[in-house]
Amino acid sequence: MEDTYKTISQSSEGIYKEKGSKFISLAYPVTSEDQIREIVQFLKKEHHSARHHCYAWRLGHEKTHFRANDDGEPSSTAGKPILGQIQSFDLTNILIVVVRYFGGTLLGVSGLINAYRNAALDAINQAEIVELLVEQQLLIEFGYESMNEVMKIFKDEKLPQTDPRFDLNCRIQTQIRLNELLRIEEGLKKIEGLKILHI
Repeated sequence: MEDTYKTISQSSEGIYKEKGSKFISLAYPVTSEDQIREIVQFLKKEHHSARHHCYAWRLGHEKTHFRANDDGEPSSTAGKPILGQIQSFDLTNILIVVVRYFGGTLLGVSGLINAYRNAALDAINQAEIVELLVEQQLLIEFGYESMNEVMKIFKDEKLPQTDPRFDLNCRIQTQIRLNELLRIEEGLKKIEGLKILHI
């Protein structure tokens, strides 16, 4: 099972010029559709005199959740070429918006596809691509008497501890990479009275 994915570490900007038209491309790492909507709205205000704000995005490590938007350009001449670049670099959790300032000369269908593709490519080339792990957040609850057994698994598996609380009832948050999850959960479940919650 794939438990890594590629995205960009921070936002980046690219540009492409053709026959007086200027295509400014802006790439952002994103994790939700709400975040995407906010960024697109912000860019429409920021570049309010631009003719088009075309974009594409993909979310989730499964890479099945994506969208392309032509924003008034002829069908499939803007959003699709942008999405094509996201796919060819195998990126996810990314939004690319290309803002077009019209230069007075029509570029035709192939000219538009080429311009949006190259603008998106420039934004990706300016970005740092990173590979991240897909991890499951867990909340583990257990009795104080099981502390040594739990801590042994944490130490052996080198698991991070977040917000540990050691009382009569103990709890620790951690995250485990997807490929290791079942095996480590099996070990934890052998400890009497221990509860695992996926968060």
